[in-house]
Amino acid sequence: MKKLQNALILLLFLLAAFSISAFAVTEAEVQAQVAASSKEAVSGNLFIWFLCAIAFLKVSQKIDSFMGSLGVNVGHTGGNLMAEAMVAARGIQMGWQVAGGGGFGKSGGTGASSAGGQSGPAGGSAGGGTRFLQGGLAGAVSRQFTNSAMHSATNQGGNMITGNAFKTSMTKGGDFANSIISSVAQGDIRQIGSITGDTANQAVVSYMGLAGKPDAPTYSNAEIGGGLIMGTETSTINPEGVQFGMYQAEQYMAPEQGHYDVVQSVDGAKWYRQYAVDSVEKIPYEKPGVPGKVAYEESIVQKLPPVPKRKDRV
Repeated sequence: MKKLQNALILLLFLLAAFSISAFAVTEAEVQAQVAASSKEAVSGNLFIWFLCAIAFLKVSQKIDSFMGSLGVNVGHTGGNLMAEAMVAARGIQMGWQVAGGGGFGKSGGTGASSAGGQSGPAGGSAGGGTRFLQGGLAGAVSRQFTNSAMHSATNQGGNMITGNAFKTSMTKGGDFANSIISSVAQGDIRQIGSITGDTANQAVVSYMGLAGKPDAPTYSNAEIGGGLIMGTETSTINPEGVQFGMYQAEQYMAPEQGHYDVVQSVDGAKWYRQYAVDSVEKIPYEKPGVPGKVAYEESIVQKLPPVPKRKDRV
């Protein structure tokens, strides 16, 4: 058994030694390859290279697991497949920027070639390469990661990795979390769902730009979705908590009843905000000793004004 362990350790050292130079690809080398061959061929080689890199990491993980089962302490050679795919996607993005001459997410640029001014793949258009990248591995990984995080936020699936990424970003009021909260808050609740529970309570703080502020209010019983943000706000002004409702200004008419103010979320969207106010609640009951006689028990309760009308239903 000891000989087997020594052999496996030696194999790992050899793999590490011979793979360093193979995986050290610089931007200068990519440019040299572009000059020596076509841009499409270089891009294809980069794509295959990064897929091989992912495969190498997965095989290394398996070897690490086997060595660990033998009682040998080894370093972790890779993380999860999603994280590795994101690293590969970033590398492919770099390759396309060099091969196509354009940046990720850019359109146009120097789209026409110097020979005849033809655009598209045949003319070496940077826009064509960028469009392919947006629909290729990089775009697919980005969309998959974001969709998974959104499913985690709305309790419709997702996974631990994307869920933790969303929560970490939300705690800091990060753009990643706020973009997801914005999509849910202003989206169709029948298709996207809603954010509820403790996640929604923290999401309101992040989405309203209150993360990290010492005097920020806290929220409970919150729900976000379909152009609505509802819940209970506790602050120095309302230490016992008060119900509130916020209605997205592009989707809802201005409230017709009660006082309201207009607030802005971190994405620039405007919201009509209302708080619960004291209202008289009447509960009917049959008056004792007088059959058929109805009396009312009155009490003062805090109640939100009616939800304003949606613009698409007016």
